[in-house]
Amino acid sequence: MARPCDRPVDVVHSSRQMSRVVRLRPWQRAALDRFSAAAKTGPDFLTVATPGAGKTTFALAAALSELRGIPGRRLVIVAPTAHLKLQWARAATRFGLHLHPEWSATSGALAPDMHGIVTTYQQVSTSSAVLARLTPGAMVILDEIHHAGDERAWGDSVREAFAPATRRLALSGTPFRSDTSAIPFVRYRLDEAESDFDYGYGDALRDGRVVRPVYFPRINGFMEWMSPAGNLQSASFDDALDRTGSAQRLRTALSADGEWLPTVLAQAHERLTELRSTRQPNAGGLIIATDQEHARAIADLMRWRLGVTPTVVLSDDPQASSRIGHFADGTQPWIIAVRMVSEGVDIPRLAIGVYATTTTTELFFRQAVGRLVRWTPGVVKQKAYLFIPDDPRLRTWAHQIADARRHSLRKPSDDREGFEGRAETDPTAFDAQTMPDEQLSLFSALSSVATETSQTEVIVGGSVFDDDYEDSDPEPSADATEDGTDELLLDVGALAPPLGGGQSAAFDGTSRYERKEALRLKNAEWARDLARATGMNHGQVNGQLNRLINLPRVDSATVEQLEQRVAAAEKWWRQLSGRR
Repeated sequence: MARPCDRPVDVVHSSRQMSRVVRLRPWQRAALDRFSAAAKTGPDFLTVATPGAGKTTFALAAALSELRGIPGRRLVIVAPTAHLKLQWARAATRFGLHLHPEWSATSGALAPDMHGIVTTYQQVSTSSAVLARLTPGAMVILDEIHHAGDERAWGDSVREAFAPATRRLALSGTPFRSDTSAIPFVRYRLDEAESDFDYGYGDALRDGRVVRPVYFPRINGFMEWMSPAGNLQSASFDDALDRTGSAQRLRTALSADGEWLPTVLAQAHERLTELRSTRQPNAGGLIIATDQEHARAIADLMRWRLGVTPTVVLSDDPQASSRIGHFADGTQPWIIAVRMVSEGVDIPRLAIGVYATTTTTELFFRQAVGRLVRWTPGVVKQKAYLFIPDDPRLRTWAHQIADARRHSLRKPSDDREGFEGRAETDPTAFDAQTMPDEQLSLFSALSSVATETSQTEVIVGGSVFDDDYEDSDPEPSADATEDGTDELLLDVGALAPPLGGGQSAAFDGTSRYERKEALRLKNAEWARDLARATGMNHGQVNGQLNRLINLPRVDSATVEQLEQRVAAAEKWWRQLSGRR
């Protein structure tokens, strides 16, 4: 009796411990040494490292050292977005660490062949009590820890969920808050947060082969708009305006109906085309739009004006994560997003950006820059360019990055007073998106044209890297590899602890989570075919298969148990075939 669907699943059994050498950059080695030494002083460790420096590799090396020799100890990683959960899980697999990126509070007990889970701050806010039962004795990594202060409830939930953990490693690439919420598990001296290890953009540039120098072509313009009061107004970015006027001017410049934005897109596309033809054939560009409607309008502009069909990533698109992954692995020239690619998403081939959003906070701007700085081995004379409106606020943030100025987390005593005080003393602090909805409904952008382009230079250690800068990396250490990393002898096979369920934690190059997903699909196919053959319903078939191998729940099964379930289904099918 032939089955309607019979797709084999490769079953890989490996008891052999496989060794892999983890390569760390010098700063990662130094941070790891300090993290290990800090275990004597307390559970919390804050690492502030510039985007693109390799925080993920450092954090997973730290987790590996913490889990060594302690069978069954759990690892919990908290990421800012759902897309990053899978990215973290895949990165952990390279270290022989297997994490569940789709965990939820209803998932039941964690399978004994998994080291831990990856969740988000949003999930923590609704599952803190369940996580608190999972984390006693665990190692917790809090990626982009400043998100724990996005809402007061989020900070409280993070505190409740991870207070029982033995070690907590907090990571940040943007060490400050654009609002005024305090951050859990961060030490403060007076009003300033204390990090345990710092590695800034200037440090990374000086080390070489870590990040790219970023340049900021600033495009001026002349804009005309109708204010909500019905007044015709016009201004360039050189004109001094109040908060409301500045917001309206920027929104007018970024309107897809004017000429400023199409001109800037053409300039950015020209630069990307040149880069792809001379240095990096797969170089990509990122356009950060204001909202979803704006993103679609920009995509239309690029199709009609430039003959380019960009990838568009929208938060309400269920395929958003797969679109990002496809773009990251492909050669398409442009991707347009609103916020999904602003932080943490790893697309190393991005080299050109267009800042086309009305969000002007320093935090968001630095996150956008962070998408462009990652060093790509094998590419010569690496530079990145972020085209920005010559808005005074954005100009300020660009100059601060160019000066490689360090910032620190701040813990104010009162939220309202802290914000109002900052706005009064720093006129660049307000965000253009604070424009009231009723004003937006009456506001009308009339026209915009781009004028001259200015260049913000990158200044590091007193040296000016202008646009003619030729790469001259410092001499790497004697044991450094081609990509600037040093070999640190971390044997993945030896350090990853054996877990229950008959599964070894040896690295076999496969994500255990993805392996389980394939086996669950295979089990579902068998259950469907057996239900058709026996006349039983799916619940009865699944219950019988679980009883045959003594499995309480499929979602907490090990790889070995899922393989046994497939074998039981095959045996059942053969028995039915023999009767016929």
